[in-house]
Amino acid sequence: MKTRRDFIKISALGVGAAAVTAGASKFLVGSPLFSGSVQDGYNKNYKRVPTYCEVCFWKCAGWAYVSEEGKIKKIIGNDDDPQCNGRLCPRGTGGVGMVYDTDRLKTPLIRVGEPGSQTYRQASWDEALTFIADKMKTIKQNYGAESIALFNHGSAGHYFTHLLNAFGSTSITAPSFAQCRGPREVGFETTFGFQIGSPEPTDIRDTRCMVLIGSHIGENMHNAQVQEMSDAIDKGAVIITVDPRLSTAASKSKYWLPIKPSTDIALLLSWIHVLIYDELYNKEYVELQTTGFKQLKEHVRNFTPEWAYGITTIAPDQIRKTAKEMAAAAPAVIVHPGRHVTWYGDDSQRSRAIALLNALLGSWGARGGFFVKEGAGLPDHPHPPYPKAAWSWVDVLNGKYPFASMSVTNTFIEASIPGPENKHQIRGWFVAGTNLPVAIPLKKQLDEAIQHLDLVVVVDTMPTEITGYADVVLPECTYLERYDDIRDAPHREPSLALRMPAIEPMYETKPAWWIAKQIGEKLDLHAYFDYDDYKEVLEWQVKQLGLSYEDLEKTGVIVLPRRKGSPYLDNSVAQHFKTASGKIELYSENLANHGFDPMPVYTPHPEPEEGFYRLIYGRAPMHTFSRTANNPNLVDLMKENSVWVNPRVAKLWGLKKDQYVHLKNQDGMISHFPIKVRITERIRWDSVYMVHGFGHNRKELSRAFGRGANDTEMITNVLIDPLMGGTGMRGNFVTFVLNHDQSNKEA
Repeated sequence: MKTRRDFIKISALGVGAAAVTAGASKFLVGSPLFSGSVQDGYNKNYKRVPTYCEVCFWKCAGWAYVSEEGKIKKIIGNDDDPQCNGRLCPRGTGGVGMVYDTDRLKTPLIRVGEPGSQTYRQASWDEALTFIADKMKTIKQNYGAESIALFNHGSAGHYFTHLLNAFGSTSITAPSFAQCRGPREVGFETTFGFQIGSPEPTDIRDTRCMVLIGSHIGENMHNAQVQEMSDAIDKGAVIITVDPRLSTAASKSKYWLPIKPSTDIALLLSWIHVLIYDELYNKEYVELQTTGFKQLKEHVRNFTPEWAYGITTIAPDQIRKTAKEMAAAAPAVIVHPGRHVTWYGDDSQRSRAIALLNALLGSWGARGGFFVKEGAGLPDHPHPPYPKAAWSWVDVLNGKYPFASMSVTNTFIEASIPGPENKHQIRGWFVAGTNLPVAIPLKKQLDEAIQHLDLVVVVDTMPTEITGYADVVLPECTYLERYDDIRDAPHREPSLALRMPAIEPMYETKPAWWIAKQIGEKLDLHAYFDYDDYKEVLEWQVKQLGLSYEDLEKTGVIVLPRRKGSPYLDNSVAQHFKTASGKIELYSENLANHGFDPMPVYTPHPEPEEGFYRLIYGRAPMHTFSRTANNPNLVDLMKENSVWVNPRVAKLWGLKKDQYVHLKNQDGMISHFPIKVRITERIRWDSVYMVHGFGHNRKELSRAFGRGANDTEMITNVLIDPLMGGTGMRGNFVTFVLNHDQSNKEA
């Protein structure tokens, strides 16, 4: 059936123009991924340009080395950067592959043709931007500026947020909250009054014990945490990893607890029981800093290790031993909050149970626990006040999710579908730096929403799946070809990191700040973009802090002294927490007043039918979600994912090593591409595991097309967190399809 907005396969017309020389391509694809200082023999005439990485959110500072011919030859870490300590992960050193990927978007594209027979044509920047501005004016006139929304991830989001705010819209959302970290922010804020934020303020370098619950340090490659964990292990720290899979972190742990999936809250409650009833908790800290201890003690009275054993399959003696390890190390102990924590729909309460454990151990504000981070506080460049929006993302919630401190992506998608419950209809989307069809579950809902939009603008560097839904595709240059906001990430000490263009933008690509400014100019918003080059903004901001921009260009990073005292609290005196009581709340009146459990409760989750296995997904150290699957440097390290299968299950199905199978989920969804079988004892028999971000179905991604399977296709059952709207995605089960037509697989 023809639809108003069919998905377009971006043609060679849009992405085939102009390519790098074969010599440059071969050098970059074949070059090693350096992680240390400049190698001996490198041309001393190479120009060194400061940058910080955009391959993941950690944003490690580094140096790009550029040859006399104007080619970026490699990237290394900046020794002065506290977020990387001079060392980059494989993604960071492989970032140069983004620049010289011949599949890059190269010119603006505009959708043309009748529904059902559509394509794109190349357009000039002026034509594309005029088209967008005219559409925005029409939507604003008919429905209000607020009906244009932004979906964003990464550096580009700031510029388009500024554009929409100046236009009159605060309808801004990022998948990182509802699809990733939101529940932990709710769990910790309702306990301590503080959110975790990014990067996490975990004092791993001085910890004596760290507990990881589904947190894959070493595979998610949160750089500084990986380095600090390695140092902590060398100093004798105890690592306890709770995971159905023997992850990299689990393999380095003193204790690996291969928990039955979906039962984590039962284990956490049992640990709390042991700490309280064996009197292992930090009594002085709890008495001085917390409220609600008596209620918590009564609440966990019956949650013994024996009770938890029947649910989690973790033996009682292991539960007691690991609880004692935590207590022995306290307060230099971390029960890690994780990052991707949207699993089963009760995720805010699971994160709250983690927060309660940390509270009982006295780790908040303690050396080796959680430090108090501080940023430099860069001021915003001057601009007029934003116009007041008639409605905001809070109104899009329609009264749901009272503990959502940020916008919820799926509510924006729902608000784009006409319906009686939608008091505020969204009519247009900007999508910057996020590949929604691969990042967002419930693809049918996404497709339906897009059909009702009057405008879809996608800003990206690559022809990802989301670009095929756009009315206009705008090619952003890579992070190595542009200025961006100065990195001001709060840490133990404030620091600034500079990103400068190592080379001029290739092809017809442009930086996001330029794109947003040009659209703003066409919307008569010049006063909000009162600069000619973004470097002017950076110079002004640095000057306001009394620092030298020229010095920042030379060093790439400036570390500043703290203004607010030690990163650790004096826990011998009562501290003030940003809760209603001013204390750490073990019993939450706030949750109770909103009709939620004031303390976490374990509720059983559905089990797979016979022949089905719980789908668990994760990350690999050489890839970031789906955004690097086509990177020529990183594809060399990992070109496809595989499905981990326990030997008992493999024997039952007759599966062989490296055999390709399709996966089918509980709703009958079959993976578009087959996936290679990996038979290993490192996964429980009731589960299978695969790395997220593969199985791309766009042939324009020449290295990623058909490589492995896309786990998002299998996630059709989403468990919504009632506190903040997080999309729990681990309630899906898959089985194996052995004789499915594999003609669509490419070698």
